[in-house]
Amino acid sequence: MSSPIKILAFAGSARLESFNKKLVKIAAAGATGAGAEVTLIDLLDYPMPLFNEDLEAKDGLPESVLQFKALLKSHQGFLISCPEYNGSITPLLKNAIDWATRPEPEETPMGLNCFKGKVAALLATSPGALGGMRGLVHVRAILEGIGVLVIPEQKAIPRAYQAFDDQGNLVDEKQVDAVGAIATKLATVTAKLSP
Repeated sequence: MSSPIKILAFAGSARLESFNKKLVKIAAAGATGAGAEVTLIDLLDYPMPLFNEDLEAKDGLPESVLQFKALLKSHQGFLISCPEYNGSITPLLKNAIDWATRPEPEETPMGLNCFKGKVAALLATSPGALGGMRGLVHVRAILEGIGVLVIPEQKAIPRAYQAFDDQGNLVDEKQVDAVGAIATKLATVTAKLSP
């Protein structure tokens, strides 16, 4: 029997009570239920300076970047819940992606070892009426541009203040089912494409 596929799950938010952290936790449970081995992380545990090529040239890749890259490389799929800032990707998520594209000494420049051939699913939630949908367009374009296959299915949950209960659960069972279906699809597609 082959080993389960590995999915890395995280939110592009630094806020402790982030709705997107709650959402990715729900999605991670769905992927686990679909047979995947899921690693749920918080980007706050991997603090990275603002990307600066001069800093990289002087000091190399920060230890937090190396740790994040190792996680990306050791997982076949990514489950990402993406807050929307002014209609686009959050600085935290963009900065983490930018750092992770930088090669280590043994890697080919522009090899994009952390991303090429990986599969991702995108989710979002927001207090607004669109649920973060505008930001997902940008995240999808960035990931696809660096070699990630982003599955077509995605979910944006509006009115986040009403969508979750005090324990961080979604109150609408249809939303729970939709998030679970995306997590299952990610696990299924990733398994089919993994060697």
